Amino acid sequence: MHKAYFNWSTGKDSALALYKTLQHKTYKIDLLVTTINKDFNRVSMHGLRNELLYAQVKSIGIPLKTIAFSAKVTMDDYSEIMKENMNSLVLENYTHSVFGDIFLEDLKKYRDTKLTQVGIKGVYPLWKKDTKHIINEFLSLGFKAITVCVNATLLGKEFVGRIIDEQFLEELPESVDVCGENGEFHTFVFDGPLFSKPIPFKIGEKVLRSYTLNDNDKDSNHNSTDQEMKSLNTYFWYCDLALE
Repeated sequence: MHKAYFNWSTGKDSALALYKTLQHKTYKIDLLVTTINKDFNRVSMHGLRNELLYAQVKSIGIPLKTIAFSAKVTMDDYSEIMKENMNSLVLENYTHSVFGDIFLEDLKKYRDTKLTQVGIKGVYPLWKKDTKHIINEFLSLGFKAITVCVNATLLGKEFVGRIIDEQFLEELPESVDVCGENGEFHTFVFDGPLFSKPIPFKIGEKVLRSYTLNDNDKDSNHNSTDQEMKSLNTYFWYCDLALE
């Protein structure tokens, strides 16, 4: 088995990709890696409180490594910090890095380029699979997730803080990918076959936030696509969750 770490986003595609990787036993996953915003103590992009991330990891039973960035990290600083962390993982004999990406070519190319620089190979269990099949498999396996962030230019306030189920999928506009692969929405997985027990949480307020990034900042988050970066020149609805 190849020694690999898994890039854990806290969301549904990440959960399904981890589940599949553990089932196939080609890779030995003994570490989850998550990038966090150290200024707000939240998971990058998803805006999820760190306490919920830690609860997930405890229930999954795989150790976690967090990589912290400031909210205003520059591209150069981001790249240097990521390279230092990946080099440390190479020293621990990690040879592969697993992601939950589905079809965004530019993101995969970016990841593979950065990984090649340190001698690590990228693994993509969900790559090029139909997103409708992916979400149906996710639900049929018993996973449960709630939306924590939606792109306000594509989805209204009513879509954030929603459980992912058949009704949610039916109400999505045709232009929105059912897995949110283009950055339309992000989720928090709170139950499923990965977990020893469900993650208890309560729903807080919904807030609308605007973001503007310069072109030079596009590399500042390795969990983000070009599409997501472009959409950050607009508004996002966030639903705050807290651990019960």
